[in-house]
Amino acid sequence: MTVVSVLDLLGVAVFAASGALAAVHAKLDVFGVVVLAAVTAIGGGVVRDVLLGITPPTSLRQWEYLVVPAAVALLVFRWHPAVARLRRAVQLADALGLALFVTTGTSVALAAGAPAVTSALVGVITGIGGGVLRDVLLREIPTVLRREVYAVAAALGALVVVLGDRLALPPVPVALAAAALVAVVRVLALWRHWNVPVAR
Repeated sequence: MTVVSVLDLLGVAVFAASGALAAVHAKLDVFGVVVLAAVTAIGGGVVRDVLLGITPPTSLRQWEYLVVPAAVALLVFRWHPAVARLRRAVQLADALGLALFVTTGTSVALAAGAPAVTSALVGVITGIGGGVLRDVLLREIPTVLRREVYAVAAALGALVVVLGDRLALPPVPVALAAAALVAVVRVLALWRHWNVPVAR
């Protein structure tokens, strides 16, 4: 497996955990938990592939992208009290998932020959798409539309990947640096309670 594939599957796992925990809190049954975990985990990737004309989407052609979120969902369903107590760990996992998805999404778009701006946009959509679908299914206002610094962090990471590609820098270090930037900005926003301005 390539480095991008490994990072993508890590993102799938951590997003599946956040989706499964949200489903448990919403009192969904085990099937609902698995479905919501899968939607959260691969929703952004599916939207990315559709936008790039990659059909059928990668997550529907490779069994790992379906087995990983299902397995994580069942683990969360079984041990959700312990997972729920790890609130900060779950937030950290979500930040890591965002970082990995933005990085891989932008990289895949660039590899597919998309322009720089389009690649950055696709990367952001990859990062936030699953969470948006999760919140919509739970009838909540998507996190990305709230005051939290979420999409801004994603955009910064996508920008780093695009700039690294334009400067012909080694892709793996650039991807890791971009992922670290997204995760750090997101965690700092949670820790320092940074918010995007809203109308008064």
